[in-house]
Amino acid sequence: MSDGAIRGRVWKFGHDVSTDLLSPGQYALDPVEVRMLHVLESVDPRFASEVAAGDVVVAGHNFGCGSSRETAAENLKVLGVACVAAESLSRLFMRNAIAVGLPVLIAGGIHQAFSAGDEIEIDLAAGTARNPATGAYCRGEPLPEEMRRILNAGGILEVLRHGG
Repeated sequence: MSDGAIRGRVWKFGHDVSTDLLSPGQYALDPVEVRMLHVLESVDPRFASEVAAGDVVVAGHNFGCGSSRETAAENLKVLGVACVAAESLSRLFMRNAIAVGLPVLIAGGIHQAFSAGDEIEIDLAAGTARNPATGAYCRGEPLPEEMRRILNAGGILEVLRHGG
């Protein structure tokens, strides 16, 4: 992700996807290898077993709402999700995603512009997403340089390990 460019296959979800759906509470104390098997299982039972490295989650408003479970973002990253692109994100989810090195993009119209299985091209530095099949283009807020620096390092722990 060194240049902020991401290209992948879309997994589409609706509005108000909570951290309870991303990291179900009954697995909260389990190792990540167990937790990741249950990500979004009540919304799309195929997701955890079929998502591939480089895929992108596209969602509506308020993605990551609910509790402050850091494991919600961590589970997506461990599954290989390259980015979460949504109409809006919970503030805590966004902070946790950046902290664990999971790129995010907030862009109006993104939920309408993509269908499950579409290809998506994201430029984090520009804050844009494009659907190459339809030509749909969404512009959001570019991630600040400091956030992109944390993502490029692989998360906040990697930044701290290497002296900031």
